[in-house]
Amino acid sequence: MKIKSMEVGSFAANCYLVSCEETGESILIDPGAQAQQILQMVEDAEAKVKYIVHTHGHVDHMGAAADIKKALGVPLLIHDADSELIKNPHDDLGAYFGEVKPVHPDRSLQDREKITFGNAELEIITTPGHSKGSVCLYGETILFSGDTLFSGSIGRTDLPGGSFDEIIRSIKEKLLVLPDDTAVYPGHGPATTIAREKQYNPFLK
Repeated sequence: MKIKSMEVGSFAANCYLVSCEETGESILIDPGAQAQQILQMVEDAEAKVKYIVHTHGHVDHMGAAADIKKALGVPLLIHDADSELIKNPHDDLGAYFGEVKPVHPDRSLQDREKITFGNAELEIITTPGHSKGSVCLYGETILFSGDTLFSGSIGRTDLPGGSFDEIIRSIKEKLLVLPDDTAVYPGHGPATTIAREKQYNPFLK
């Protein structure tokens, strides 16, 4: 897989363009803001986007979704438990973004389903805790962790639908069991590895 990323919006959310190296077919993960810049990234990469995939429904990860979906004409996927957040973007972060266009998902992500694009494949891992519908995507010892797991930290759990106990359970039971050399690409901040988070993340001791 080929990975390109861009920090977008006032919360510096990571938007990822993940492509099959052989075919150029791609998925776009969490287009949170700056639709034109994201579309330029897609064009520069000559990527053929098959899906827009959301790790969760908070506005800093979906603010550009409506414009991107309209421009690319591709299905948008999110877990059903967070679908109302993108249909009605009114969570506690909304005040920082002004008006955000609602968008309707095309289908719901299911635990352990495979998202295929070209010859590449990522598996959906449901990881509730940051939000009820949070998911991660895993394949080829690469994890896109959304706002579940960060370098040295975890996602906040004080927003509606958040649960500290759930996010810790999700991380320990579903993410830390992945191979130690798994590269972790989070929703904010720098990349890390499962091994590094096992050893140094203070929330996981």
